[in-house]
Amino acid sequence: MVNKSNIQEAELALEAGAVEFEPETPDVYGDAHPKDLLRKIPEEHDVLKELSNKHIATAAQFEKQTLLQLFRLSAKYESNPDRFSTPLKGKIMISAFYEPSTRTRLSFESAWHRLGGDIMSITDRSTTGIAKGESLYDIGEMFNNYGDCVVLRDNDENSVVEMMESLRIPIINAGNGTDEHPTQALADVYTILKWRPEIMMGDSQGIKICIVGVPSKMRTIRSLLTLLSRFADAIAEVVIIHDGQTEELFSPGQKEKLEEDGLKIHTKTMLSDCLHEMDVIYINTISWVDDDIETIGEGFKLNASSPLKKGAIILHPLARGDELDTSLDETPHNWYFAQARGAVFIRMALLTCITRRTDRVMDVL
Repeated sequence: MVNKSNIQEAELALEAGAVEFEPETPDVYGDAHPKDLLRKIPEEHDVLKELSNKHIATAAQFEKQTLLQLFRLSAKYESNPDRFSTPLKGKIMISAFYEPSTRTRLSFESAWHRLGGDIMSITDRSTTGIAKGESLYDIGEMFNNYGDCVVLRDNDENSVVEMMESLRIPIINAGNGTDEHPTQALADVYTILKWRPEIMMGDSQGIKICIVGVPSKMRTIRSLLTLLSRFADAIAEVVIIHDGQTEELFSPGQKEKLEEDGLKIHTKTMLSDCLHEMDVIYINTISWVDDDIETIGEGFKLNASSPLKKGAIILHPLARGDELDTSLDETPHNWYFAQARGAVFIRMALLTCITRRTDRVMDVL
């Protein structure tokens, strides 16, 4: 993954005293500015108010109008990052990450801090009552007294529901085993709509999306497909690329529900068969299996020599492995860094809504 020549160049630069940097240089590739998206969506405050005091457990609970308003608020935050610093002042988030995480945990905590809130963070279950056999139900009862919302990641797919049973404050599912990762999917679709804002209005001729992975085992892909189905009228087809070794590519009823909602889904085992005509390539080869991770489809790899369509974008939930070569990082196809950046703003929007603070940010441009 690491280019030795780049390391050598960096070492020579340090020896020469070249340690300056350009703070104005964009930290993402791709034309990811959100203002076009912001202009196209009229503000509808009442739609966002419906999220007040709601648990966020699954991507399936989001309808198209709610998504559009969340994306609009995210775009407002991203377009004016210095103008919203106190909407969550006086609020406390409990960040409970019982499964390893870098981007998801830090982006949630960054989002909360950017809005002026305070955080209590748990990153090791061995330091909690769980190590003594305490149930998530009882922990949830305690959390009611300590914070205003909970963000939970756990490798048990039942964890969110178990904690919801005792919570009187909202909880956000930040990844539960192989089941779901709804806020990652929100960030994914937000990125696609910034790339092509006309998609949300049904004005697109229909984009083609390639997803490398296994929907039955990968929570990011499961949640992404659900949200894509809300924009099915603007998607010509979704092609699922898999290695042919998984017995159940889809969970029972999963494909049928997506097709009922309007997605046109095809499956292939050769990435080269369709890569040249795809507009969006979403690649993920990591899945949680029990208490460990499993790599699926090791033969699928993208690099700067891959036959990508001109203008096509690549998305990846990160962390990446050999499937996504660094040679793509400085090409126009790289939207995965913009995807990670945008996750902060979509989470800012969602946190504002569930904690009943939307009145503080509406109609403020």
